[in-house]
Amino acid sequence: MTMQNAIQLEVYGRVQGVGFRWMTKLVADKLHITGTVANRDDGSVKIIAMGPADALEKFIGAVKASPTPSGRVDRVIQTPLENVSACHKFSVVS
Repeated sequence: MTMQNAIQLEVYGRVQGVGFRWMTKLVADKLHITGTVANRDDGSVKIIAMGPADALEKFIGAVKASPTPSGRVDRVIQTPLENVSACHKFSVVS
């Protein structure tokens, strides 16, 4: 059985209004990552992501590089999570 890990990413930069959430979902789906991505009132994006450690590392790298060419990531705060309810897909939350 593959160990599932869970993280929260707070992403700052030009990440709203540029397709960032939808492109993040495409990357997550490709890597079989589950969780959510949502815009925050302060202009950042919050991501909850769950999956095997190797897939999460690739996902984090893609987020840091900005999955959309019109976006720009200035800073990512990564927090490990425990006791997170399992998700069966990756969803864009408004």
